[in-house]
Amino acid sequence: MPESLTKLTYQTFQQGKNYFGLAHKILSSQLRNLVYPTLQQKTKPIPNELLVKLQQRLNQLLETDWQDAQKGVYPESLLFDNPWQDFFSYYPLVWLDSPQIWERLKQQNYQDFSPEIDTDGYPSYYVQNFHHQSNGYLSDLSANLYDLQVEILFGGAADAMRRRILAPLKQGLKAFDSFTPKQVRILDVACGTGRTLKLIRAALPQASLFGTDLSPAYLRKANELLSQIPGELPQLLQGNAEELPYVDNYFHAVTSVFLFHELPASVRQTVIEQCFRVTKPGGVFIICDSIQLSDSPELEYMMDSFPETFHEPYYKHYTTDNLVERLQRVGFENIEIQDHFMSKYFIAHKPA
Repeated sequence: MPESLTKLTYQTFQQGKNYFGLAHKILSSQLRNLVYPTLQQKTKPIPNELLVKLQQRLNQLLETDWQDAQKGVYPESLLFDNPWQDFFSYYPLVWLDSPQIWERLKQQNYQDFSPEIDTDGYPSYYVQNFHHQSNGYLSDLSANLYDLQVEILFGGAADAMRRRILAPLKQGLKAFDSFTPKQVRILDVACGTGRTLKLIRAALPQASLFGTDLSPAYLRKANELLSQIPGELPQLLQGNAEELPYVDNYFHAVTSVFLFHELPASVRQTVIEQCFRVTKPGGVFIICDSIQLSDSPELEYMMDSFPETFHEPYYKHYTTDNLVERLQRVGFENIEIQDHFMSKYFIAHKPA
């Protein structure tokens, strides 16, 4: 297929996902306001000038995504990767779960777990209905719906944002060119359903991949996803990022995607300390998370409304937290910052 036609196909594919996400949000809001009119007062429409800026940022993200594929950072096929089977299986369940979410929002009940969900042994900050999800991160239903919900939230751009870690990851691993590809070990902290590990596997097909997460349900989903793709199966472990179950200086690279805004401030520091500990000298640590006020002040309106709209109790502090200072405090250096659409990236190096 000619390059121009492939790019047009990619743009059309992404535009379709964006329109679908927008249509879902509009319809969902209308139904919610009909059933729970009191919630309508809590949500305000996004100003038109802000919508224009968001579209510009999305266009820039998609262009970068396309260019990275053309440079060979990852296979072009990733641009069109979409879990269609999950979509058709689980999208109806998104709607069926919506009334419970709206009721939770109305009651401001943020620690609502079914009796069969065992919450013992988890940190108190984790036992939350993040995004108002039924049973938080501790049920198979939540794990099955998560990727679809995040795609809708970001208008089909979630994977494009995740892929922005791949170029700096491959660049950071050049410090270990003397190692064979299979000797290179990469850890994804809070790997969730395994989407990031799947992308890393496509970009680095022979690397040894590891993932850790607190949720057994999400790890089951990750194992289901990752066992379907070629290559060595990543090693998944249930564990708390505050105490990573690995020896010192073990990984050539460590990644973490969409974790830090869901951690209390003190825990963010502990997790960074742990990531530094398990990273080899000369290795790279990459954080992908939400934008912050320091780099995206024009989107302050959205950052202010996000914590209540989606129940993110630690997000507001995150938007003003100095993660560069936290990274430097434990010893990381040469810290680069990037912004893509609604996400921010910290690329930090452990001294050799």
